[in-house]
Amino acid sequence: MQTESALIAMSYALIGDLGRLSAAERTLVDANRHITLSPSESAATRKAILAGGDPLGEAFLRLRSSLQRRSDGAVYTPAAIVDSMMSWLSSQATPGRIVDPGAGSGRFVLAAGKRFPGAQLVGVEMDPLAALMLRANIHVHGWTHRATVLVEDYRTVKLTAFKGTTAFIGNPPYVRHHDIGETWKSWYAARFSEFGIKASGLAGLHLHFFLQTRLLAKKGDVGAFITSSEWLDVNYGSALRQLLIDELGGLALHVLAPTVEAFPGTATTAAITCFRVGETEAPMRVRSVPTLALLNGLSKGQEVERDRFQHEKRWSIIVRPTTPHRDGEIELGELFRVHRGQVTGANNIWIAGKNAEKLPDSIKMPSVTKARDLIDAGDNLGCAKALRRVVDIPADLDQFGEQDQRHISAFLEWARAHGADQSYTAQHRKAWWSVGLKDPAPILCTYMGRRPPQFTLNTCGARHINIAHGLYPRQALSASDLATFVAWLNKNVSTDSGRTYSGGLTKFEPKEIERLRIPRLGTLSA
Repeated sequence: MQTESALIAMSYALIGDLGRLSAAERTLVDANRHITLSPSESAATRKAILAGGDPLGEAFLRLRSSLQRRSDGAVYTPAAIVDSMMSWLSSQATPGRIVDPGAGSGRFVLAAGKRFPGAQLVGVEMDPLAALMLRANIHVHGWTHRATVLVEDYRTVKLTAFKGTTAFIGNPPYVRHHDIGETWKSWYAARFSEFGIKASGLAGLHLHFFLQTRLLAKKGDVGAFITSSEWLDVNYGSALRQLLIDELGGLALHVLAPTVEAFPGTATTAAITCFRVGETEAPMRVRSVPTLALLNGLSKGQEVERDRFQHEKRWSIIVRPTTPHRDGEIELGELFRVHRGQVTGANNIWIAGKNAEKLPDSIKMPSVTKARDLIDAGDNLGCAKALRRVVDIPADLDQFGEQDQRHISAFLEWARAHGADQSYTAQHRKAWWSVGLKDPAPILCTYMGRRPPQFTLNTCGARHINIAHGLYPRQALSASDLATFVAWLNKNVSTDSGRTYSGGLTKFEPKEIERLRIPRLGTLSA
């Protein structure tokens, strides 16, 4: 199968009876009926499926561009994870119905079909090609009589009443909030409010799937989802955290180590969340899993009382405990406000290049525009000569002389021709051309990388854009005090305090920098 057309043809050849296809699937089939396959190709694919492989899904991952799959949230789950999640489910119940909310080619559905031979199988999948692959896999295994494929958005699904236990299990699609329509964001907030929970529109699609599962499930139903782990700590994950405590019945959290590539090709740390709807008293088990081989059917973990989850804002601290507080320590935020650098909206325009040569120097600000600026400088950025300049034009242009105004107008005409006025950031400024750089911060730090943050004294007074954070003292601190803090931070801050993604990429949000524990100033000076 070298093309998606061939993959479509192979799928419908394996299905045989096309009477159950959705309109979207039938459109794909009708457009590709001219593709012919040899009997040996079909036989080999059928044999691989019966042997436990996923040749259709593997072909899909190879043929569909990573950009498109990322946009659709189409990331398929490795067999080791699927098997461990099914083992956990077996230990909890014998479900009469299995629902996979984002079925793809059917890796969870097929594993459930083997593990629970008497269960009804329900696969929900929006992509008609993936739905065809799912149907083909089900048909090859001979389970068409007990399987239902719904080619629709999981958030619109209505399940029939079911007396037995329903298990919801799978890998909900990861789609960022930028690609979620306002109608669905409003749905998310409104339905959460029915549980008395305030929800943010910044939540990704996988969080919508947790909510819809609670809306579909009844007390006693069980489930396990593998998702990105970012919801454990971020503000917009608070709604899901509350739902797991009060409604969805969280039972366990297994967070895979950042070095484990749970989703090949993505820089994402994965978490497996297990739940039983209506459970509000049992402790939750938590575990940091260093390798896929140690998943062990999700049977391990340390029990933590539910009250701890209710009162802790960052759940990753519960899963991976940090060093206990010591006497004489304070949070960095007691001494500093931490602010991310300014978003320009178009670095290719506002970081000064050839077209900015005639602009007055007063609006070309020496700025930290890449992390390497701070890493190379080390503890002290004492000279701005090597830094690039960011064009920061005031909203009021009347303050400039005639010649400067002429040069600025020419630059803005060029910038507009290149779409600088059309970015989201530009359209939400008082004047689209005014970047509005923050005042120089006495200390700057990097916030993303495969290493701890670099803290750097900003003795040259450079500005910074959003590749760095600025630390602004809440009280007067001497140059000696600032230097002492920088030296201590660079020596003592590790990646453990940040948010680590697959592959070891660690990110520190401003609030995470503010929560760093540091010795009191007097102790440091001593």
